[in-house]
Amino acid sequence: MSRQPMFTTPTIRIVAVLGAALVLLAGCAAAPAKTDKPAASDFCARMVTNSGGLQDKSFNQASWAGLQDAEKKYGIKAKVLVSNAETDLKPNVSLAVDSGCKFVLTVGYELTPSTTDAAKANPDVDFAIVDDTVDAPNIKPIVFDTAQASFLAGYLAAGYSKTGTVATFGGGNQPPVTLFMDGFVDGVARYNTVHNTSVKALGWNKDTQDGSFTGDFEDTAKGLTLAQGLIDQGADVILPVAGQVGEGAAAAAKQAGNVALIWVDSDGYNTLASEYRPILLTSVLKKTGDAVVQIAGQSVKNSFTNTPYVGTLKNGGVGLASYHDLASKVPAGLADEVEKLKADIIAGTVKVTSPSAPK
Repeated sequence: MSRQPMFTTPTIRIVAVLGAALVLLAGCAAAPAKTDKPAASDFCARMVTNSGGLQDKSFNQASWAGLQDAEKKYGIKAKVLVSNAETDLKPNVSLAVDSGCKFVLTVGYELTPSTTDAAKANPDVDFAIVDDTVDAPNIKPIVFDTAQASFLAGYLAAGYSKTGTVATFGGGNQPPVTLFMDGFVDGVARYNTVHNTSVKALGWNKDTQDGSFTGDFEDTAKGLTLAQGLIDQGADVILPVAGQVGEGAAAAAKQAGNVALIWVDSDGYNTLASEYRPILLTSVLKKTGDAVVQIAGQSVKNSFTNTPYVGTLKNGGVGLASYHDLASKVPAGLADEVEKLKADIIAGTVKVTSPSAPK
C-alpha cells in the first residue's frame, strides 16, 4: 500500500508564505549595537614602570591609571611590572614581551634602550613609551610640552609671591625634567616684563641649562634639604620636578608655614597626603592617563601608528590644576591674566620655547 503525503498542496503553500515572511522580518531587524569593547577579551597589555616605582604620585601612577581605564573601556587584560631599581628595567621589558601581549607600555626615558631593543625583536607587538621620542615603526612616543603649562605656573608663582623670590629644582638634569623648569623660569620672566617687577627664580638657569638637582627621584630627605635651602634664600613658592622627592619639598613648605607648593604631572591635591592641601597652589598637569587610554584603544582596534602623541595646552594634554584651597588667596586679576596667557599660548601669539621641547 502506498503512503499518503502528510500535507496537502494548500498547506505547503501556506508554510512557504509564512517562511518568506519570517525571512523578511529578520532582514528588517535592527543591527546589533556597536560597542568599543572587542568581541573577545583575549587582548592583553603590559606596563613597565621606571625605577621610581608604581606609587610615585607622578607619571607611573598616572600611566597605570590610564591602562586600568583602558582595561574597563575595551575589555582587555592589563598587568603592571614594577621596577624598583634600574637593574629591573630590561628584565621587566622582557617579561612583558614574553607574556604574549599585543600592547606594551613603558614609562620613562630610562626604558628607551630596552624598549627599542624589544620592539626591534618583536615587530608584531605595539609599544608605547612615556616621556621620550623614539623613531621606530612599532613604538609610539607619548610626550608632553609641559613648558607651556609650567610657563603659566611660573607667571602665577611670580604674581602670588610675597617675597619676590620663587624656586624650582629637579630630580635629574634630563629633558623631561628641565622642560618644566624652562617653562617655569620663562613664566616668571614674562610676569616681570608685564608688571615691571624683578621676581627672582632660583634653582634653574635656562641659558646654561644647569641648576639644582637631587640626583634621584625617590629620596624625599634630599628634597626636604634642597627645598629648605631655597626657602632660606627667600623662596615662598617652590616647583619640585622630582617625583617622590618632591614630597620632601612639600614637607619643607609645610614646616615653613608661609611657602606654597606647585606639584607636577598629576594633581597633587588628589595624590599627595591631605596634610599638604593647604599649601598646594596648583599642579602642572600631564594628562598621561588620557593618552594611554587613547593609544591602547588604537592597538585594540588595529589602528596603532608610531606617530608621536604630543600633549599641549591646545589639545588638553597639559594644563594647570585648580587652585583648590588657595583659590581665595589668588587675586582675581592674576587668575584672569593666567587664563588670558593660556589663550595667547594656544593662539600662538605667545611663544613658549625650550631646547627640550618635543618635536
